[in-house]
Amino acid sequence: MPSVSRRFARTDQRFLRPSSKRDDSLRAPVVLMVSGGADSTALLLLAATSELDIDDGRGTARIARERLHVLHVNHGLRGLDAQEDEEFVRELSARFGIPCTVRRVDVAGLASEEGLGQQAGSNVENVGREVRYREATELANRLCREVDVPRSAARILTAHTADDRAETFLMNAIRGSGPSGLSSIPRRRNRIVRPLLDRTHEELCDLLRMRGIVWREDRTNADTRYLRAFVRHEVMPLLRERNPRLTSGMSASCDILSDEDAYMNQVASRTYRELMRRSSPTMVALDGARLAACEVAIARRVVRKAMLAVCPDARLEARHINRVLSLVAAGSGSASTPMGCDARMEYGLLFVRAQGEKSGPLALWLDVPGSVSLPDGRWLSARLAQVPAGSSPEAVARAHAVEWDGQSVLLDAEACGLDLAQGGRLWVDAAAPGDVMCPLGMHGQSKKLSDLLNEAKVPAADRPQVPVVRTYPTGAVVWVAGIRPDERVRTLPRTRLLLELGVGRD
Repeated sequence: MPSVSRRFARTDQRFLRPSSKRDDSLRAPVVLMVSGGADSTALLLLAATSELDIDDGRGTARIARERLHVLHVNHGLRGLDAQEDEEFVRELSARFGIPCTVRRVDVAGLASEEGLGQQAGSNVENVGREVRYREATELANRLCREVDVPRSAARILTAHTADDRAETFLMNAIRGSGPSGLSSIPRRRNRIVRPLLDRTHEELCDLLRMRGIVWREDRTNADTRYLRAFVRHEVMPLLRERNPRLTSGMSASCDILSDEDAYMNQVASRTYRELMRRSSPTMVALDGARLAACEVAIARRVVRKAMLAVCPDARLEARHINRVLSLVAAGSGSASTPMGCDARMEYGLLFVRAQGEKSGPLALWLDVPGSVSLPDGRWLSARLAQVPAGSSPEAVARAHAVEWDGQSVLLDAEACGLDLAQGGRLWVDAAAPGDVMCPLGMHGQSKKLSDLLNEAKVPAADRPQVPVVRTYPTGAVVWVAGIRPDERVRTLPRTRLLLELGVGRD
């Protein structure tokens, strides 16, 4: 029995762990994303002098000054104005004693490289946003390492307001977004927290005026070529004429939509896992019949998850999802999305694949004994073995086939042109038009390889990656890997040397 002191030592450690975790949350860095505009300037002011709810379990509370760190990203889009914004943020941070990191990024250059036919203004906005969050993530990670706390304990604060949320709702509605887009800006996503979502832009401006703090105005915010500026200056004023409380009303609606969207995503994620039949980094196969039986609201989300799983950067619209669902309902057909993925219904399964992610051509020699790596990431192996003394070669081969369930076979090595002394090699490629074989079990009858693959329900897109083992490049088929060996190389009572062929994945 352990001593009393040892038992208490373990008890002390158990009670210390929650306290240690709480200490992490109180020491973790808080990155403030500050552009120099009114909203982000107010965020800096409030973080330094007042209380904020940063969703760390403490509610509305003061943030220790040593945890704060300002990040300013200079997009290089506005020349001298951008430089003056940078200097303003540096001086304001120094005024409150908060460290400031500045990053300069050529956003216009990145946008032109990634434009691919999009509207220039929209793409600059998108790239700028991605750059800001990337830089904030890198800074937060570095600061976590410096104070030795988990990355998850850090917080990245943005200055989004209730006005931003309403504008984003309308922007996404104009684009034809689904429920996730109409949920608008969430209060929290992982480490990113938006503590000012319940405040309006005008309220924050009033706060700054009361404190005697000026801010920078970005002239591009008035350029209605940008969708947000168009909504802000052209659409919102008209709507406020009908409803002066528009912003608060829309914010409440966004909260409701966000909660319901989160619940629907949980259901869809569970359904997605249940329907998945095959998967790889560039392919997902779902049970088509069960998907067709799902409620359409869930089916849409499941299809979206599948498409984003293989094409994370796919620009999906409602019409793309609906097109795929029409294939599922019909039980056949194919569809593609721009810069996205291909979807095809075959053999009762919905196959979703990344465009342009085809494996290389299958054509190689397999040394016997030896193994080779296949273009799709699998391996193919071969070895020779003598028939065990007193054993029936046919019985040994049948038992092997049952044990390995088609992933490995035992054949007559001599019938394949191999011998124990010299070994040899076999040719491996894919089925070609006109290829025939005599599948084992058909008593010498021939069959086209295309028919054999069709009966095995191998999708057309996957057939070029099914290894076909031959005696030599133009020789007879020995084994269609994982499907069927040839009758002419099966083990017989007179077989003396066995060829074991196997296919698998590490």
